[in-house]
Amino acid sequence: MIAPSFADIFYNNCFQNGILPVVLTADEVLAMMQEVLATPGYHLTVDLGKQTVTTPAGKVCKFSIDPFRKDCLYRGLDSIGLTLQHEAAITLYETKRKTEAPWLFADLPS
Repeated sequence: MIAPSFADIFYNNCFQNGILPVVLTADEVLAMMQEVLATPGYHLTVDLGKQTVTTPAGKVCKFSIDPFRKDCLYRGLDSIGLTLQHEAAITLYETKRKTEAPWLFADLPS
């Protein structure tokens, strides 16, 4: 998705859903939209690694992205995926906690 700006909540939700929101200048977006309307079959190339958008005419526009979010997109990780990377440590903590405070887990199945 390419635009000159995004509302914060929408921008953040894009990353949670594996969508790359690309912020370019208003002039860059307008020029691309004019090309889209004038060119049947128009295709852009978005390169996350290089952080560029390239038009069919070869114009390259750079965009910024937080390195952490870039890495998450590359690896297909959302909040759950990030948490599951620590599954072994979480399981270890839960096991230890059940021993230290069994009353907290009395009504939960084992």
